Amino acid sequence: MAIRKLLLPLTSTAAGEAALTTALMVARGWAAHVTALHVRVDARDVAPLAGEGLSGAMIEEMMTATEKESGERARAVHEMFAEFVATHGVTLGEARPGAGEATASFATITGREEDLVAQQARLADLTIVPHPEAGEDVSSSDALHAVLFDSGSPVLVAPHSAPETIGTRIAIAWNGTAESAAAVHAVLPWAQRATAARILTADEYHRRGPGAADLQAYLALHGISAEIAVFRPVDRDVGAGLLRAAEEFGADLLAMGAYSHSRLRQLILGGVTRHVLEHAVLPVMMCR
Repeated sequence: MAIRKLLLPLTSTAAGEAALTTALMVARGWAAHVTALHVRVDARDVAPLAGEGLSGAMIEEMMTATEKESGERARAVHEMFAEFVATHGVTLGEARPGAGEATASFATITGREEDLVAQQARLADLTIVPHPEAGEDVSSSDALHAVLFDSGSPVLVAPHSAPETIGTRIAIAWNGTAESAAAVHAVLPWAQRATAARILTADEYHRRGPGAADLQAYLALHGISAEIAVFRPVDRDVGAGLLRAAEEFGADLLAMGAYSHSRLRQLILGGVTRHVLEHAVLPVMMCR
């Protein structure tokens, strides 16, 4: 399936340019449309604090401050977007069937980011999530988990720095789960255009389900020649071993399932998904 619509939630200007660059690379590769979406905080969300011993005047003051800060952030993000598309010669406007070029538009809506991003992502072929701001943990990203758990669509986590290429050498992390199968289906159109593809598997990573050889045969039916590489954990860390294997392959896109174990377990004990989210320096396509 061709990729025609990309959703790019932009919360702030931090890491925004790297995410915009990544989105533009994808859009130009697929002649797709990028919808940059900024969700403003609803000042009314502070109203429940009225039950926490705050006076009406204090609540009103907080709402005013929240509205002002939200407006300033929205203006900064829009200005960043406008400057970026002007600098890179991107055609502005709504998505047009058969346009044959990358196009982009900007939208601002007000509400809860995790709810609205997930809803908008349901009618996007791919959602590109910026890397979090410095000091933040990507595994706690509301936008990322909203798309993963409540959209039914794949998500592409943009790296801190914009990549030079994306999707020319594809690594597919395979552990036999439904999540990894969803990632395979999402990356199929990319793999059909890539110059090389490699299946990454490990005994410590695999769950119950088809093996790597079964995936290799399936990909061959789609005209994709993929080699199999068995990786080893690094210092007993499967995620570190997976990233090292992707790096050794020279991958510029890693496709994988997310949270084969529960998110809570991964947040508390760690896990492959969490390690990749925190340490990957290449674009990562994830499905849940």
